[in-house]
Amino acid sequence: MFVAERLLSRGDQVLGLDNLNDYYDVALKKARVARLEGMPGFRFVQADIADRAAMSRVFAEGFDTVIHMAAQAGVRYSIDHPQAYFDSNLSGFGNVLEGCRHGGVGHLVYASSSSVYGANTRMPFSVHDNVDHPLSLYAASKKANELMAHCYSSLYDLPVTGLRFFTVYGPWGRPDMALFSFTRNILAGKPIDVFNFGKHRRDFTYIDDIADGVTRVADIIPSANPDWSGLKPDPGTSFAPYRLYNIGNNKPVELLRYIEVLEECLGREAKKNLLPMQPGDVPDTYADVDDLVRDVGYRPSTPIEQGIARFVDWYLDYYQTS
Repeated sequence: MFVAERLLSRGDQVLGLDNLNDYYDVALKKARVARLEGMPGFRFVQADIADRAAMSRVFAEGFDTVIHMAAQAGVRYSIDHPQAYFDSNLSGFGNVLEGCRHGGVGHLVYASSSSVYGANTRMPFSVHDNVDHPLSLYAASKKANELMAHCYSSLYDLPVTGLRFFTVYGPWGRPDMALFSFTRNILAGKPIDVFNFGKHRRDFTYIDDIADGVTRVADIIPSANPDWSGLKPDPGTSFAPYRLYNIGNNKPVELLRYIEVLEECLGREAKKNLLPMQPGDVPDTYADVDDLVRDVGYRPSTPIEQGIARFVDWYLDYYQTS
């Protein structure tokens, strides 16, 4: 939604697509669409990216740029519901690639994830490091997206840019994300589950910084790296018009500090269930964003104190909570 608002505000025409499934609150999804429909230049199509025929009809309209952020999200959900990831993240992404190929799209920007770093422990995470040890099916599906995108870039000269998102938070976010569920439970006087005993460190990235980075990337079509060599292959670039970037805050924060800021904003103390780390989780994330800074001028500027306060203001207003 935030990326679409930025594009519309500068005069671009935007077609939004979503299947509005019930993975989380459909009313929230519809409210986002309604917000965009109030802006000139926006049109919405309800369709599933896994529906090949529907996607063919959509791409027949013709697009200069495709920003693909539709996916089945969630690390823990992937453990018990793998089919949803096969359908959306693999088949669905394949339909997007085919649409771009046959539709003559000039640039595909797609969402990958910091989850692809999996068992990597060298910090900060760099797109130039190998990432072949995912710890969840969600992470594996995102790594597969990067490989699929490279094939299409190489075979069909399709310019593609992948963005590895790092723990995005902010207003209008997903209710299954920690900040959302923590806020809901704290206000209701219920305990919150704090995994890894709160010792996780995450590169929490505010939605405005994400939207700024995505928009900047969309405007710059990637080119081949003339120095790329198969003798020492660089995972972040290619001999094809293909690029990968981390998009994060570049400032990891311990989960307990994140919760502390939320408590301050809500004026309430959380009851914490301190639990061990869950399957599929990683202890820390930390984005090396030097490439994104150099190539598009990306500069994350929102500290968690400011970002969480904005989220709480939105939450209380949207849910009319006193």
